[in-house]
Amino acid sequence: MDDEAQKRVITILASVIAYLLASRLSDRFVEQPEVRGLRDDLKEAFLSAASSLILTIIASFVIRRIVGSNRDA
Repeated sequence: MDDEAQKRVITILASVIAYLLASRLSDRFVEQPEVRGLRDDLKEAFLSAASSLILTIIASFVIRRIVGSNRDA
């Protein structure tokens, strides 16, 4: 797998997983009041950014392991 394809796979995997995780976490930790406040928006933004960053790193690690094991074989 060339570098461009590897970057695309990492981006797609991380985006999908981050979206799913962030939506579940925000539903759990951010209350849905009548009117959303700044605090709710900040919590949701933080959860989304943190999960996106962490999952991008994990996806990169996994893809590099897979590609590395395919090159050795």
